[in-house]
Amino acid sequence: MTEPVTDRPEPAAPAVPPQAEPSTGAAQTAQAAAVPPQPSAPPAPAVPVPPAPTKRRRPSARALRAVGRWTAAVTVFGVFCAGTAYGITRLERHEVPGLATESDGRWEYPRLTLPALPSGSPRPFAQGNEGEVHHADLRELLIPLPEGAEEDGEDGKDGGLPPAKGGWVTVEEYTGLYAKGEHEELRQRLADDAVRHIAARGWVMPDGTRTSVHLLRFNSGAVADDFHTDAVYGGLAPGLTLDRAPGSELDESWPSKAAPENVEIEVYDEPKPRGETHTRQAYLLAGDTVALVVQTREGTAPAVPFRQTVILQAQLLG
Repeated sequence: MTEPVTDRPEPAAPAVPPQAEPSTGAAQTAQAAAVPPQPSAPPAPAVPVPPAPTKRRRPSARALRAVGRWTAAVTVFGVFCAGTAYGITRLERHEVPGLATESDGRWEYPRLTLPALPSGSPRPFAQGNEGEVHHADLRELLIPLPEGAEEDGEDGKDGGLPPAKGGWVTVEEYTGLYAKGEHEELRQRLADDAVRHIAARGWVMPDGTRTSVHLLRFNSGAVADDFHTDAVYGGLAPGLTLDRAPGSELDESWPSKAAPENVEIEVYDEPKPRGETHTRQAYLLAGDTVALVVQTREGTAPAVPFRQTVILQAQLLG
C-alpha cells in the first residue's frame, strides 16, 4: 500500500467557541411564619422530611435511536472536516455505499491528497470564489493508479486508453470516445464553450478491466454547468453516446447519497442483453470541471471498483 502524501495547504485556525454565560437564576425559598413557643414547654427540634424519591423512567427505544443518529452524525461530521482540512484519505469499505465486506473486489488505491494551490488561490467552493474555479493543475486532480494497474498496449491508437501517467489530451482525442455521428457537433460545442484544458489517465487491471478518466475544465462553473446540462446530461440516457456503449441507460441502483458535497454525479450502465463487453460510465460536475469515468470489461464489468473509482474522483474534485 502506498505511503500517505502530506497535503500542503495551510490548515485553518480553529474557531474559538463563545464563552457560556453563567446561570443567574436562583431558587427563592419561602419563609414560614414563626409560631412563638408555649411558655410551659421548650420547642421541639425540627425533623427534616426527606424528599420523595423520583421515579426513573426507562428511555424509550425511539429516544435511543435518536441519540444514536445524532452521535453518528457528529462522528461523520468530524471525520469529514478533518479530511477537508488535511487531505482526503481513500474510502474505507464501510464508508462507500454498497461496499460492506472485505472480499468485494475493491481496488487498492493510494492515499489521496488535494494538490497544492498557487499562493493566495482559494479552493473551488471556498467563499469568494464565485466562478468555482479549480486553481490546481488539472492533471494533479486525476485519480491516481490503483495497485496492479498497467499501461494499455493500445495507448495512442484508435480505441486505446490515455497514458497511465496522465497528461493533456486533445479535443479530437476526447471526441473520439463517442459515436462518429456526434464528433463534429461535440467539437463545435467545446469550441463555443471555450474548453480550456482536457486531462486524462487510463489503465488496465489484471482482470482485464479498462478504465479511463477525462477531466474538462471550462472558464467558470456556469459554463461547465451549461455544457453538462445541454450536452452531457440526458435524463434516462446519456446526452452523448459512447462508441463502446450505444445502449446505455440511467443506473437506478446507484446510491443517491454517494456524491460528495458540491459534486453532481450521473451514472449509466448497459442493460442486458449486451455484446461481448460491458461498459459503465459516469459524468461528474464540480464547479468549472466536467469529468467522465468509463470502465469496460469483457463479460461483466464489476460494480464495486467502478463505484469506488467514481466516488474517489469526485472527492478530488469537490
